[in-house]
Formats: sequence, structure tokens, C-alpha cells
Amino acid sequence: MATLDMRTYREASTPTVDLTGFKVEALDGSIGKVDESTTEVGGSFIVVDTGPWIFGKKVMLPAGVITDVELDTETVFVDRMKDEIKNAPEFDEKRYRDDTYRGELGGYYARRPDNS
Repeated sequence: MATLDMRTYREASTPTVDLTGFKVEALDGSIGKVDESTTEVGGSFIVVDTGPWIFGKKVMLPAGVITDVELDTETVFVDRMKDEIKNAPEFDEKRYRDDTYRGELGGYYARRPDNS
């Protein structure tokens, strides 16, 4: 079985525009809006401002969890449940560009209940 690189966009979901301001939908509902996005080769991610969902918090999602980007509705779809995102390692404003931190976050999202 091939391993999905959590820090690389899936071919079908690679954005062609800046995703800042796009809505973000988990498998079970809205989680907020994109505050920042990157398209770095092997290091892509989005930072989501969760607004009222997790009041005053941001979460960082590696590009590998993005399944689709709908330009018409400005919506990013991720293949994770809200609880999985809520329980992820806390967003670290000082370290989020650090490769080690990104690797830890990618490792968290690479684990799935059926293959942990």
C-alpha cells in the first residue's frame, strides 16, 4: 500500500488560486475559513481560523487531507472528522513553519483509526 505524503496536495485537489478566505468543510461539517495557505512542494498546508467552532483558535491542516477545492463556492473539503481536527496537536504560531513541527502534525493526520 502506498503511503500518502501528508504535506503534498493530492493531484485532484492541487489549488490553482490562493485559498485564503475559502470555507473549510470536514466530513461532518464546517470548521472555519482558510487564514493562510501554501503550495510549497513537500510542505504545503492550510491554517484555518475556526471562528466560533473552537473559539479563538486556529488549526493547521497538511495538504494531504484536502480532497477537493471548489472554486465556484470557495470551499476546501478535507477527509477528516471535526473531532479529529479538534484533537490534533495545538497550532503553534511560532513553530508552524518549522519542518519538524510540520512532520509531527503530518504524522498525526497520517494515522487513521483503521490503520493506526
